[in-house]
Parts: sequence; C-alpha cells; structure tokens
Amino acid sequence: MKTSFDPLTRDLFEVPVEVLPAPGSLDCGRAIRHVLSDLMTRSKHSRQEVAEAMSTLTGASISKHQLDSWTADSRDGWRFPLEYVPAFEVAVETRELTTWLADVRGCKVLVGKEALDAELGKLERIKEDAGRRIRRIKDVMGTMQ
Repeated sequence: MKTSFDPLTRDLFEVPVEVLPAPGSLDCGRAIRHVLSDLMTRSKHSRQEVAEAMSTLTGASISKHQLDSWTADSRDGWRFPLEYVPAFEVAVETRELTTWLADVRGCKVLVGKEALDAELGKLERIKEDAGRRIRRIKDVMGTMQ
C-alpha cells in the first residue's frame, strides 16, 4: 500500500492494493534491519533478553551478537532468518514485523476481533448476494407459470 505505516491508527476501511514492484524495488534488506532495530529499541526487553527468549522459543542458539549483526547497516552480509520471525515477534511482544511485510506486499494482517469483523463482513456480503439470486430465480420461476 502506498500509505505511511502506523500500526496503531490503521484505517479499517483502507483497502490494500497489491504492489506491482519495479525491478530492484524489493531489495529490502536494509529496511528489514531498520524495522528489527526499531522494534528492539522500542521493546521493554534488552537485546540479550530478546536473544534468550528467541533461543528458548526456537531451540536454537541465538546470541545478542547475532541480533546486533542482523540489525547493523555495516553488516550487510548478515540476513535475519525468516524462520525466526515468530520467535522474534513473541520476544518483543509485537506483530509489527509481520504487518510491515504484509504492507510491503500490499496485504493487511488482521488479528482477533479485526479478523472476525472481516469474516463477518464477507459472510454478510455472501448472504446478500444469495438473497438477490434467490429473488431473481423466484421471479423467473413466477413468469414461467
């Protein structure tokens, strides 16, 4: 989507639009490093605590040094593994990385009540469409008699 990202004031009526990327436009390594760094800075947990929580959650050995390397602009060769995203988000108590990634692709992440509201809206539209089709069929059947 072409809107600025603010997960706290997202518009429930904003319709995500698929992003049709230009060549090279999805080189987002630097952006990922910045998102990770920002989330850790805003977290109430230290980087050491985040690393320990991720290690516990994944069963892998994750160090503060690795977190520092994954977020440093100077460590361009270090890549944050996709498989660690769930543990990272649990450790820093957020879903903002997933939301950011969805935004890059023109999607929207819905959680809890938002997801139920969306599903309810979808079912209401299906119900209305079915009602219109039923009325049309009955109208046609009425003219056939």
